[in-house]
Amino acid sequence: MKILIKSATIVNSESKYHQQKVDILLNNGKIENIGEEISTQADKTIEYNNLHVSLGWFDSSVSFGEPGYEERETLDNGIKTAAKSGFTSIAVNPITNPVSDNSTAIKYLKSYQGKYGVNLHPVGALTIKSESVDLAELYDMKNAGAVSFSDVKTPIKNPNLLKIALQYAQNFDGLVQSFPQENAIARNGSAHEDYHSTLLGLKGIPSLAEELQITRDLFILEYTGGKLHIPTISTAKSVKLIKEAKKKGLDITCSVAIHQLIFTDEKLQNFDANYKVMPPLRTNSDIKALITGLKDGTIDMVTTDHTPIDIEHKKVEFENASYGTIGLETAFGALNTIFTTEKTIELLTKGQARFGIKKPSLEIGENADFTLFNPDGKHTFEKENIISSSKNSMFIGHSLKGKVYGVFANNQLTLS
Repeated sequence: MKILIKSATIVNSESKYHQQKVDILLNNGKIENIGEEISTQADKTIEYNNLHVSLGWFDSSVSFGEPGYEERETLDNGIKTAAKSGFTSIAVNPITNPVSDNSTAIKYLKSYQGKYGVNLHPVGALTIKSESVDLAELYDMKNAGAVSFSDVKTPIKNPNLLKIALQYAQNFDGLVQSFPQENAIARNGSAHEDYHSTLLGLKGIPSLAEELQITRDLFILEYTGGKLHIPTISTAKSVKLIKEAKKKGLDITCSVAIHQLIFTDEKLQNFDANYKVMPPLRTNSDIKALITGLKDGTIDMVTTDHTPIDIEHKKVEFENASYGTIGLETAFGALNTIFTTEKTIELLTKGQARFGIKKPSLEIGENADFTLFNPDGKHTFEKENIISSSKNSMFIGHSLKGKVYGVFANNQLTLS
């Protein structure tokens, strides 16, 4: 099948076609030709207003629910949401019931590989049932297709467990993740410990809870070696700690959730549980440090930290509500309000290598793995724009910039 993409501006700083307006001819999923004007018979022609094309986007932390929590999100609709949001590659967290802590569970997730064109990369649980007690079958899961190991929002409470995990995973080049929170300090807090939590009477989670855990983890990493990824950092001190660790030569990476670059804890004034996330929304000074960290490379990647939560667990009293917000649908439009389009695309196409995932290439003869979008035009994100089954988005009513048209990957075209 031949597909002709007309008058598309390429956004890929590594390509010789960067910022050029070209036609792209695809034949059975491969790039057959790129040129200023291609005249040929095609089975389908794609033309959009102000069409831009980049390499397919990657998200390192996506949660759905199935199997076990289908009321939050099914795999089918979740993957469709990712595709229509511009993502051709996603790392899917083991927040399932039962927890994805064995090779059979990983193979089940891998069976959805390529649906709607999206490459699904399972993240295996680091410990059995994500209880932070005993290591799970890491090697078996790696062989089944797991790209990393994480208990997601469950911190590794036993430092010796992290030590053993980092030592063991080195035998097969495994990537260990450690959520940055010391629960003995965070306890049952629901908001950043500061002026607003005190004013609203909410139990606070101090920045110290994150920074203390990161400090511990970095000391262990320095001792053991290995590969460590710290997901969704949220404080200025965390950025500083990781910057210093990289200067030491430690094999450390980290990510930041996109909503942490946009919203502060001031948003909690109306007790809207959509703004209840983990880690909690912090302060303006933290946002400035996180953005600086992305610009100077201290923070390696952004993530939507997409976490669907059904209405029964969100539309309740703030302190009883579950943590999490969806973010796939709003990722591009939110980042595009902070950074230039070129920087936004750079951030959305970073991170694959850390997870052992081959990054696509925009060259003739290569498999096509594209995101199609318009970088211009502002709009207000509304509930009816949500594709996810769960509607817990903190971006409802927020102004975004740009529009995603869809993706082409794995020889499949999925349009918004």
